[in-house]
Amino acid sequence: MADISILGCGFGSALAALWCQNGHKVTAWTKFQDEIDAIKRDGEHKKLLPGIKMPPEINFTADISEIKDSEIVVFAIPSEFVRETAQTAKEFITGNTVVLNVGKGFEAASLKRQSEVLAEVFPGNPIVVLTGPCHAEEVGRSIPTTVVCAGKDKNAAFYIQDNLQNKNFRIYLSDDIKGCELSGALKNPIALCCGIARGMGLGDNTIAALMTRGLTEITRLGVALGADWHTFTGLAGVGDLIVTCTSEHSRNNRAGKLIGNGLSAAEAVEKTGTVEGYGCAKSALKLAKRHNISIPIIEQLCRILFDNVSPADAVKTLMTRPSRHEQEEYWG
Repeated sequence: MADISILGCGFGSALAALWCQNGHKVTAWTKFQDEIDAIKRDGEHKKLLPGIKMPPEINFTADISEIKDSEIVVFAIPSEFVRETAQTAKEFITGNTVVLNVGKGFEAASLKRQSEVLAEVFPGNPIVVLTGPCHAEEVGRSIPTTVVCAGKDKNAAFYIQDNLQNKNFRIYLSDDIKGCELSGALKNPIALCCGIARGMGLGDNTIAALMTRGLTEITRLGVALGADWHTFTGLAGVGDLIVTCTSEHSRNNRAGKLIGNGLSAAEAVEKTGTVEGYGCAKSALKLAKRHNISIPIIEQLCRILFDNVSPADAVKTLMTRPSRHEQEEYWG
């Protein structure tokens, strides 16, 4: 059994419950003492994971020094706080520790993927990512889930698969860490779009179009950034896209519905909480422009989020674009 420390008690709490039940020694850290106090008092994370009981064996703590000597340190932190948290944790992580990231997004200032940020802070450690269709609410309840693990160090990826896979949490391996991370990040803006469409009262045809054409944009940009297009057809790509665009568990989807119902983007995000697709949309558009890649759906989303363009006008712009051949549009 592994000695695991998890940084972040949102999705991290669900993973802590799953892996503790599988016999691992688990420490779960957050810098918010009131969050720790509430979890210990209630026996669950009522705010984020209501109804999911936390095993008493989990060491919930606000003292980051308690992660010392862990074999695996898991980053389950919103993208904007990954570097800050990594720098705080650095003195307590040894050179043999496997650093596992389960977050999805970019560092806004640098446009770097989270594994790139972590590699800069931990240059001597193996960096591995875990991604795919895995809502915390279902992972915490041990509902059968399949994910993908990828890293440059194949032994580290095998180690994660060997130690963390169980009968309800199946882990596949991938050699394409870049594609896995880009899939996980870029599906969030598309889920926001699907939520907006639902909030506007649009139908299944529109959602199917947004998901399909959205996958095209994700793949097009991902390939331009050096990823393998096959990755976008698997669990990390289309799998995660489906679950995030269609599920009530998705904060991106919920925030999008609020925008479609007439709330401003800022109001919707404030009401929903962490909405990774909000900042990711802007990062994706910057990357697309840098590489001369067309991503019209995400571009229109940015106009809604940051330029006060109405969702109806954004839809009209997309629907009246010049006609194209579908395969030409895929890569062009």
